[in-house]
Amino acid sequence: MKRNQTGFTLIEIAIVLVIIGLLLGGVLKGQEMINSAKVKNLAGDFKNTPALLYGYQDKFRALPGDDASAVSHVSATATNGNGNGVIEGLWNAASGESFNFWEHTRLAGLATGGTGLPTNAVGGKLGVTGSTPITSLPGSFIVCSGNIPGKIALQLDTTIDDGNTSTGSLRALLSTTASGAAATVSLSEADTLYTVCSGS
Repeated sequence: MKRNQTGFTLIEIAIVLVIIGLLLGGVLKGQEMINSAKVKNLAGDFKNTPALLYGYQDKFRALPGDDASAVSHVSATATNGNGNGVIEGLWNAASGESFNFWEHTRLAGLATGGTGLPTNAVGGKLGVTGSTPITSLPGSFIVCSGNIPGKIALQLDTTIDDGNTSTGSLRALLSTTASGAAATVSLSEADTLYTVCSGS
């Protein structure tokens, strides 16, 4: 008595493997496109934030956050700065001039969003300060963005600056460090979180 055996032919197995390969390729390409969109969004933050400062300065002849006449310039609910020409405070502070930078620019109609520090494309905070958290970073004021994975930080530096996160006008610092020397980011540290700052 002859028994019928059923199973997959080599051609059927090959077709299934090709389909799985195409699906994996699509997923990886999709992830790459998502990361590129995040980098583009973060780069926009670093380019647009100085425009907010200069727009406010052109309009009111004062720095947002540091404006000693913010109450009369933008709103009776604003908080005045000390007017010394420096945006004082840590870039991610929950009060003070660096925090009030966003209040002043929003009330002046230059920035959008709710209250407090805005968030970046990866869920970290975006802030401004007059004192650099990264040793020898050039610029009269500094824009920082936190919680950025190493792979994205490296791609961001390549997009905006020189591709080296420890030199140039855009530098990275470990998120667990409040201030210090810039860190060199490698692709092996893709999931390590960094604070990326740019001098303007």
